[in-house]
Amino acid sequence: MSSDEDFSLVTTPSEESLEGIQASINSFKKKYEQLLDEQKELNANREDLCEMKEKCKQRTEKIKVEIIKDKQSHVKNLANEKMKLAKLEQEEKELEEEIERVTAAVKDEKANNLHLKQEADVFAAVPEREVIFKGQTGKASNSQDYEMEAYIVYPMEGGTALITFEEEVVAKKILTTKKHQVDLGGDCSISVEAREVHLMVPELVEIDSQVCPRRILISNLPKMETDTLLNKLEIHFSKSKNGGGEVEECEMMSDSGTVVLTFVGNNIASGLTETEQHEVKLQQKKHKVRVTPFINGKITNVKTKMSVCPRTVLLTGIPVVMERDTLQDLLEIHFQKSTNGGGEIESFLYNPLGEETMAQFEAVPPKSEEEE
Repeated sequence: MSSDEDFSLVTTPSEESLEGIQASINSFKKKYEQLLDEQKELNANREDLCEMKEKCKQRTEKIKVEIIKDKQSHVKNLANEKMKLAKLEQEEKELEEEIERVTAAVKDEKANNLHLKQEADVFAAVPEREVIFKGQTGKASNSQDYEMEAYIVYPMEGGTALITFEEEVVAKKILTTKKHQVDLGGDCSISVEAREVHLMVPELVEIDSQVCPRRILISNLPKMETDTLLNKLEIHFSKSKNGGGEVEECEMMSDSGTVVLTFVGNNIASGLTETEQHEVKLQQKKHKVRVTPFINGKITNVKTKMSVCPRTVLLTGIPVVMERDTLQDLLEIHFQKSTNGGGEIESFLYNPLGEETMAQFEAVPPKSEEEE
């Protein structure tokens, strides 16, 4: 080390000396005081945090209560709104039903007015004449009764037969016995079963009638060749001087002996029916024919019921053992004998196995007191 360098001599008190110990104590005091200050600060911060926690808890509880109240209020309001909506929907439904009723009533009223107008047209077409009422009074009705005869088609299965007796009591005897042994001659016999015949018959038929604007009904016609008659009528009523017009179709109704004439236009038929009697040249001379409105009918309501034929019996289980006519004759002979419980037969129809047959039933008019 050179002599010109500066140096200083610092002496550090020894830790074992009194001064060292005193310095250490003072240092620890300062650290302790710092720790106390830090502890106070931590306690203050903890108290602040606790207070803040409590406030947050209270606020949370308050918010929960408010949420519950809001939820309850929402549920209540939703229920009220649903009730209002249901009420409005019910009112809307009632209004729609009322509109439908009013619309239906208006439609019925229009139809009734049209029907009354058509009836008025029919009555207007009939010439006035003096009449004397000799009938019976009764309750007024808006409908007209028609006499109808039912024709019912009954499909027969193979191996069956239909027997119609003249008396109901005979049919009842045959049905009571049910199983019948029919002798076919020699050692041959067959067993058949008697059953009731159930038919679905019309109980009520409602028809809506109206005057056809394009057709007329011609009656009071002479007996002559059909094609010639139709040609003569078509020629006569196609001429405008006779009040007619272009004819679309001329058809003979064979069941009533009347002719239906159909025009192309809609205004011709009503003009012709205003005059009931028309002179038409037929068979080289003029003949008075009657022209009346043609009534269209539309079935609006049909009610049916199941009915048991009182005099007809169905035989089932008939095997094919011989010729059809021979077997039918033997069956008819068997059930005609009183010893077998039978009686007089009005009609007999046999349908062998493997074949199809349709039987037609007609309504029988009720017997009068004299016939009974």
